[in-house]
Amino acid sequence: MYSPQLKNIWQGREDTDEGEYGLRWHQKIRIIDLHAETLPELKDDEKGIVVLGLKSDEGVRRNKGRIGAIQGPEALRNACCNFADHFQKSTTIYDGGNIICENRNLEDAQNDLRKEVEKALSKGYLSFVFGGGHEVAYPHYMALIDHFPAQETIGIINVDAHFDLRKPENQATSGTPFFQISEECRRSDRPFNYFCVGIQKSANTKALFKRAEALGVSYILSNEINLTYFNKTINQINKFIDSVDHIYLTICLDAFDIAFAPGVSAPTSFGLNPIPTIEIIKNIVASGKLVASDIAELNPKFDHDSKTARLAAKIAYDIITDYQSRKK
Repeated sequence: MYSPQLKNIWQGREDTDEGEYGLRWHQKIRIIDLHAETLPELKDDEKGIVVLGLKSDEGVRRNKGRIGAIQGPEALRNACCNFADHFQKSTTIYDGGNIICENRNLEDAQNDLRKEVEKALSKGYLSFVFGGGHEVAYPHYMALIDHFPAQETIGIINVDAHFDLRKPENQATSGTPFFQISEECRRSDRPFNYFCVGIQKSANTKALFKRAEALGVSYILSNEINLTYFNKTINQINKFIDSVDHIYLTICLDAFDIAFAPGVSAPTSFGLNPIPTIEIIKNIVASGKLVASDIAELNPKFDHDSKTARLAAKIAYDIITDYQSRKK
């Protein structure tokens, strides 16, 4: 079910004596009802971002994870409110509201999200979805298939401890989205371009590693991502980026170590450190090929002192700010 965002969600500090130079995100983000209003067309020199929320943890529940990610979109918005405004005048950012998973009907919620994302893409906006479980990835990618012609290749970069390549047994879960995507690519004769950053060997069975190999998935293990091997990691990712036309960047917060991200559906010991990982993310944005992004599995129910929400917000800040500052 689609639900427009309430205006009172974006609130925070106001430095009125500083004028336009003292603005913060909560003062810059515009609320739009995508079912009652039409997104404005972007001019050639303009950049636009549409934020959407997927209020769902049904995929996590089906995958036997810790539920609570349904509250993730609002927690992430709250953590973003007081960010300083460093947007260019030619940048517009909209909050397009939420897709709510009702009555555990994940498939309807995914279809609804797919439609709303395609609206943003059709007008040239970057779609940025706040999850919700990682079941967000399947409809987000399907909207990209709807939008881009088959001859334009789409690369998926997934920052995650897990491949999420499980085969759906009776129904989709938060652990199946990229296998579902691989099947859609096979049916539509599209290449399945998938690169995972931060894979934990202990969290993925031999069967999943074999499936990843069979599907041609590229990946970097979590313990290989550090400042010592940073240039090697960047080179591997850049080679992947160079091989495709567009990039969809999806970030599962369980990739990060539990010290930085306790509020997730499946916490990780010896996970990623945010410092090199955020630099990797900024490098991806700098490619100029980013067309869609999302952040998944923020679970406020288990978040201590909003650590995970703050980390997710910092990632969102860097992606959005760097994206809008690039020249077309």
